Amino acid sequence: MNENQLTQLFETAFPFWEGLSKWDKETFLHSSYEVNFRAGANVHDGGECTGVILVKSGSLRLYLLSDEGKEVTLYRLFPGDMCILSASCVLNSLTFDVLIDAEEDSECVVVGGCAYEGVWQRSDAVKIFTYETALSRFSDIMWVMQQILFMSMDKRLAIFLLDEVAKNGGDTVKLTHEQIAKYMGSAREVVSRMLKYFASEGLVTASRSEGIRIIDKKRLRKIAT
Repeated sequence: MNENQLTQLFETAFPFWEGLSKWDKETFLHSSYEVNFRAGANVHDGGECTGVILVKSGSLRLYLLSDEGKEVTLYRLFPGDMCILSASCVLNSLTFDVLIDAEEDSECVVVGGCAYEGVWQRSDAVKIFTYETALSRFSDIMWVMQQILFMSMDKRLAIFLLDEVAKNGGDTVKLTHEQIAKYMGSAREVVSRMLKYFASEGLVTASRSEGIRIIDKKRLRKIAT
């Protein structure tokens, strides 16, 4: 991307952009770079300060990884979304390692962590934006933890399926049982059993070729509430 394209992107992504000094704008522009990730590639591997990631196309998945290798998906990022948690040098009070993978071929712009931190230290508007963005994402994380700790599996799966079709449009979720389990922090066998139960109740149909099609949203919403 050239400087004009980066400027247009930052004007949209950062509400504080117009209030920055010329020096700080140039710091952002000169420290930013475009990067493409293949599906399945690691984008951020825990503790290092990758920087602030803006998603232009594709999607990314943020997750935690236990010592035993179990993954818990925290949330996903789509075009127009931004990741602050990958800039640990800015949020130095972050005491857990967040990993990020590309779910599909993705095009991103990364603002270098050191440059963002420098502007962050000089600008109250950048600090407020950063904390507000991080707080919003922590709300998403707490919602995930609440589901895992306190909700039954049928309710969690109903919420997940309804969220997916609302996000993508239509009535079909084109994800494998393994992917759903990974996103929900569960086991594939558990997800498969619950989907089989939903199918027996006439809530969904499932096939490898067509994915999971919701055929009774009204009843599924009752389970989700």
